[in-house]
Amino acid sequence: MKSRKTRQRHTQHALPHPIHPDHASMTRILDESPLLPIHYRIWALSTGGTLLSGVSMFLLGVTLPLIIPIFAMPATSIGLAAAMLMGGTVVGALIGGHLADHLGRKPVMVMDMILLMIAALLTALAPDARVLIGAELLVGVGIGMDFPVGSSYLAEFMPQGRRGRMMAASIAVQSVGMLAGAGFALVLLQGAHSGDNTWRWLLAAEALLVLPYLLGRLTLPESARWCMGRGHNAEAARILERIVPRQKAMLDAMAQRLGKKIHHVAKIRPGRHMGIRTLFSPEYRRRTLLVTLPWFFMDVATYGVGLFTTILLGTMRNGENVGIIGVVGRDLSNALDSGKVDIFLLLGSLLSLWMVPWLGRIHMQMIGFGGMTLGMGLLYFATELAGSTAAHPQLILSGFMVFNLFMTAGPNATTFILPTEMYPTQVRAFSAGFAAAVAKIGATISVFLLPVIQSALGVTVILLLMGTVSLLGLVLTYNFRVQGRGLTLEEHHGPALPQ
Repeated sequence: MKSRKTRQRHTQHALPHPIHPDHASMTRILDESPLLPIHYRIWALSTGGTLLSGVSMFLLGVTLPLIIPIFAMPATSIGLAAAMLMGGTVVGALIGGHLADHLGRKPVMVMDMILLMIAALLTALAPDARVLIGAELLVGVGIGMDFPVGSSYLAEFMPQGRRGRMMAASIAVQSVGMLAGAGFALVLLQGAHSGDNTWRWLLAAEALLVLPYLLGRLTLPESARWCMGRGHNAEAARILERIVPRQKAMLDAMAQRLGKKIHHVAKIRPGRHMGIRTLFSPEYRRRTLLVTLPWFFMDVATYGVGLFTTILLGTMRNGENVGIIGVVGRDLSNALDSGKVDIFLLLGSLLSLWMVPWLGRIHMQMIGFGGMTLGMGLLYFATELAGSTAAHPQLILSGFMVFNLFMTAGPNATTFILPTEMYPTQVRAFSAGFAAAVAKIGATISVFLLPVIQSALGVTVILLLMGTVSLLGLVLTYNFRVQGRGLTLEEHHGPALPQ
């Protein structure tokens, strides 16, 4: 870790537009603070979107086989229900990021939890497929809104030396959400019967998980960096007092000297309009390609495989007699195997807490994409072996496990972290939302087309496609890589770094 004086000199000389010394002092308080109880509370309450995305993805995958016969859903409606969940995140990410940059991080973090609670209850009470599909769209919007604002809020508060690990831990909660969904499914499916309302209770579980996030977020402070970026320096000083209460007098004096001066730290000069044009300006274009294209291809593979793991496992179990075990029995059996596979999501996430800070974002992203390609290769090999796929259950499970382990150890964490570090505070949430929206377009395409492709061409083609897009993620990460390891959020906007 650089000393305070060394870091201050580096920041002042590296940035194209020198910042006010008092703003530099304020950001140093954030960057050099030890982890305090307030940091852990901020972390815990920022994980709402990631937890609920895991829960919603798993529960929809488990409930679809139960809902299909009840609502007589054709393949297109099945794909549409899943696509609405993903498509909603596209809309939500763009709206949430835009609002968070203009209204503040906290209001949007409260707003999206209210929307999620309403939407989750609507899914559980849906009288037909159309209402269910519409409610899943709203669930997606709520989750999509939370991704950019939650990640930006977390990045802006965490100390520089702990930012990568705390953000990796935040996206790791998505795996916890999938395991929580598996837990709900295993408990409720034990006594379920074909045609009953168990699926409604499964979907209602999401609303129960929203409530503590909603109540807890009401007590959170606004982001100090957002306040400085809008010229609200007195409010920023009050927030920082919660980190260094003994420096209240000094912070009050800083706020008085600063007045309404805006904290502008960017590669582009002050006064230029900052929005989507910033993302594609010469100064930030390479970064935008880095944070969008690999994430797009990761989500094509991740959501395509993850959302339909239960269905894919059921299809690859072509030796079982459905008539004997029944629809619910088969769904329970597949949910059990999905739970085993999803344990490796959590293991990969735990691995990312150590590997991402040690090897860096870019290296772990490339390693992860390589492992995802290997996992899909194992699954493809299993389907091509002589005999039925049911004769090779261990190889099938191994393929899913390798895919999940490397995905969460690498790209799932790094694609979440990178957009929050690549852009200025004034457009950080919008930029993260834009990257997430592009990624979720990939997820939407994947989950909508997957049932159709599976029905027309079989599982083998799906596995080849998922392996190919994983490999593309690796190649694009290498091609557009930007090195910025160990820098503060402000230092990321200095001169271009060597590759």
